[in-house]
Amino acid sequence: MPNIITLSEADAASKFFPDMQVWWHDKLAIGNHQELCWVKFEPGSIYPLHSHPYEQVSVVIQGRMRLAVGDETREVGPGDMWFVPSDMAHGGEILSEEPVIFIDVYSPPSSRDDPQVTYY
Repeated sequence: MPNIITLSEADAASKFFPDMQVWWHDKLAIGNHQELCWVKFEPGSIYPLHSHPYEQVSVVIQGRMRLAVGDETREVGPGDMWFVPSDMAHGGEILSEEPVIFIDVYSPPSSRDDPQVTYY
């Protein structure tokens, strides 16, 4: 696993999920205490409301969306960030005419084996 990943490498390595109109690459980089993920939602799609047992820190790279984290809802765009505590509901609506791309960091790394958790 490389330690340096370019935007084009993340994009090329992502998998498309047509039902959600999202490109996703989890475990882009993974360590003992955190995991790096890359996400691209197509215009008009929804970032479904969900929760998971790990903390999440995210940064928007491109596009705009209305984001809900717990009881807080705000419009976010390039350079904006958010933090999601463990088990807190979060999701959003894509607002821009361009895809929304954001980077997620999970801590601890997700196990991907819990049937009660929705992983994108």
